[in-house]
Amino acid sequence: MEQEIGLGVVGFGGFGLFAVQQFAQVPGVRVAGMSGTHREAAYAAAQRFGVPDIVEIETMVRQPEVDLVYIATPPFLHYSQAVTALQAGKHVICEKPLAMNLEEADAMIAAARERDLLLAVDLMQRYNPMYDRMLRLIRHRVLGELLHAYLENYATDEGLPPEHWFWDRNKSGGIFIEHGVHFFDMFEGWLGEGEVVAAQVGVRPSAPLEEQVHCTVRYGPTVLVNFFHSFTQAGRMDRQEMRFLFERGDVTLYGWVPTAARVEAIVNEIETRQLLEIFPGARLDITENYAGRNRRALARHKEIDVYQKIVLSFGREEVKMHRYGELLRAFIEDQIAWIRDRRHERRITDRNGRQSLALAVAADRLGH
Repeated sequence: MEQEIGLGVVGFGGFGLFAVQQFAQVPGVRVAGMSGTHREAAYAAAQRFGVPDIVEIETMVRQPEVDLVYIATPPFLHYSQAVTALQAGKHVICEKPLAMNLEEADAMIAAARERDLLLAVDLMQRYNPMYDRMLRLIRHRVLGELLHAYLENYATDEGLPPEHWFWDRNKSGGIFIEHGVHFFDMFEGWLGEGEVVAAQVGVRPSAPLEEQVHCTVRYGPTVLVNFFHSFTQAGRMDRQEMRFLFERGDVTLYGWVPTAARVEAIVNEIETRQLLEIFPGARLDITENYAGRNRRALARHKEIDVYQKIVLSFGREEVKMHRYGELLRAFIEDQIAWIRDRRHERRITDRNGRQSLALAVAADRLGH
């Protein structure tokens, strides 16, 4: 019999409830304790999972039936709550970001490693199959070298009234730290470590709220990636797009959790086959065919062999929360596999939490 994992939850807001409902679906995971909140909704959630009472975190981490603590509170609480759990011998999964600064993050990581305990941040985007498709496309240079990319995230503020902790930099860290770490982590997976070379912050004219941030990160010697986040939209207009410019074309991903892609490129026969292997079942539309001398094209002073110009359409927009749930389940399955067998290699480790935070901290400092 595999070890059952008793899950203790700290904080039970809207997302905490959503995430725990995904975690509890994984075989061998049982919600065993709750702390950190005394709202009516939290007591209803306790009834939902059969937890007898909501207690303080110091009491919950002493409960022998709790093995793993999931922290879903605002970022300024992550450090103290994680250290409390780790010092009690409990594994920890923390919502992003890992901490408010690198000093806190390093102390958390040291506490976990000293005790051979799990510490991971819920950076679930790397479990998306689209992440793997882009990784193959970039590493195998199917469309040549990646030259540039951008992320444009137009998020809603409809559920974030002015008094919400999200707008308080002392509680959230700001948009780069509270929100941007997801995407800094994804691009590091694709391109390696980056360096922030420019950053700006935009303040709402009608109120002292930082509502827009932008930064440019250099990966390697030449690849520049622009990250833009704004919390300005009505919920109906919440949207996101990522675009990647290669030597032979571009790829656009749609959605906060991308499920659809569009490729427009000039390719030869081998590259066409490779694209269809990476994006199986995609619709292939041929814009132009080339033969003879017309197969020769030049870009960046390099000769390119071109068979056709194509538009490839893959996937479709899905219900965001359904795909989000899938990724959360994949994330915790991966983490639990490590708890049961330390030889298991995880996609997300404590390093992801620290590296994404380091880039976010650098962007935030430069933006100010």
